[in-house]
Amino acid sequence: MPESQSPDRAQVDPRPLRIGLVAGEVSGDTLGAGLIRELRQRHPNAIFEGIAGPQMVAEGCNALFEMDELSVMGLVEVLGRLPRILSIRKQIARHFLDNPPDVFVGIDAPDFNIDLELKLRKSGIATLHYVSPSVWAWRQNRIHKIKKATDMVLAFLPFEKAFYDRFDAPCRFIGHTLADQMPLVPDTQGARERLGLKADGHYMALLPGSRHAEVTLLSPVYLEACKQLKVRHPDLEFVVPLVNPKRRAEFLAIKELVAPHLDIILIEGQGREVMTAADIILLASGTATLEAMLAKKPMVVGYRFKPLSYWLANKLVHTAYASLPNLLADHMLVPELIQHECTPDHIVDEVSKLIDFDTSELLAEFTRLHKKIRCNADEQAAMAVLELAERPLANRSVTNRSVANK
Repeated sequence: MPESQSPDRAQVDPRPLRIGLVAGEVSGDTLGAGLIRELRQRHPNAIFEGIAGPQMVAEGCNALFEMDELSVMGLVEVLGRLPRILSIRKQIARHFLDNPPDVFVGIDAPDFNIDLELKLRKSGIATLHYVSPSVWAWRQNRIHKIKKATDMVLAFLPFEKAFYDRFDAPCRFIGHTLADQMPLVPDTQGARERLGLKADGHYMALLPGSRHAEVTLLSPVYLEACKQLKVRHPDLEFVVPLVNPKRRAEFLAIKELVAPHLDIILIEGQGREVMTAADIILLASGTATLEAMLAKKPMVVGYRFKPLSYWLANKLVHTAYASLPNLLADHMLVPELIQHECTPDHIVDEVSKLIDFDTSELLAEFTRLHKKIRCNADEQAAMAVLELAERPLANRSVTNRSVANK
């Protein structure tokens, strides 16, 4: 049937579209919320349920478990929570096997989602994995399991699709929803006005992470660096967005020990707004580095693991860079201070370089990379979900390659 004559599912099938979702951290919550919004435009009565964060819940996703249950950092730290995580995966799998969705979407969290997707797909449920695991960086043999577990992988880094193509695994490069949401030219003054900051202030944003382990490991180092920076740059002011009351309490307890007299502006949430308002950013590795790049702000990435987690990661991970701007650029675009390099003195030196020297070329490169991944990701993700929902199970293995290569 010609595309123009294809029947609308909503007109021929009164049963509402059902989508299962699992997100494991804040960045996945953002992606999931954008996907839900886009799908609702096409299917207003669609049902969404699974493991969700507050953004997804606000868009109407029924959270069977809270996303924080899965937000654990580090290879070793997971072990203490493993019984609970495995129990949740067993329960969520049972729920979806008993109540099959039209499509299951695992958003990042590969160690949780890939096994879940494999189980669901074997039962005949279409599965999509949103955000490629870093198979190009470590444990490359995972690609074979991913290929068995998913009908489609959605990737936001261009080189990821090329990796999947080598293994004839279905993957589509869709860019990143943050690149679509954030303007090419940031409204710094507007963000300052909305946050109640001074128009002519000199601000550094601190983002010590969204997880308990990140905040407890990074905040003491960041705060000690801020004390030194305040001496070297007296007009510099510090703004800290914290994702929830738990992280705020943890940060304040550390500040009381490390820097009780340092003036810091605390903001509830609004991490993107704070980054847009800042002149410079000190932050943990992760999706926040992508947001900082899209906000066109010079940054220093400072990250620490617990010792055993770092030792294991050092043995297993084979990639030259830790932060997304550097991975996208394929060279050291922003300074990365990892583990033993993440010290107050090193942070002060790198931040001072960014304050003292011209960063116009850096910001121009940020803009080029922004355009590269600005591809209407939410819409592309929604179309991929709908293609899977409407594809007969028997035809998936035949058609997924052509879909992936669009």
